[in-house]
Amino acid sequence: QVQLVESGGGLVQPGGSLRLSCAASGIIFRIYTMGWYRQGPGKQRELVAIITAGGSTNTADSVNGRFTISRDNAKDTVYLQMNSLKPEDTAVYYCNAALGIATTYWGQGTQVTVSS
Repeated sequence: QVQLVESGGGLVQPGGSLRLSCAASGIIFRIYTMGWYRQGPGKQRELVAIITAGGSTNTADSVNGRFTISRDNAKDTVYLQMNSLKPEDTAVYYCNAALGIATTYWGQGTQVTVSS
């Protein structure tokens, strides 16, 4: 049974930082492309950042320079370090594991709220 369990969300003031974690089980973690997506209020789910099995990363323009994705294959965990948070970063953040185009898994999501 595949499980992706996100943690680290919460309420933070503008300009603050959070680190999200996603612990995976039931998959061969090291061969999967891992990603973080988010869905804000009234918005569609959008890509935030991905990291390939080889460690290459790509981040959305809206978070480039503020968010960093990383992975620890020894711990089967992917992280999203979020700095200089803005109110528009408020969303439910979802972890994704993908292998090719036919296999994809999602976590349950973790809420991030940026507000003073």
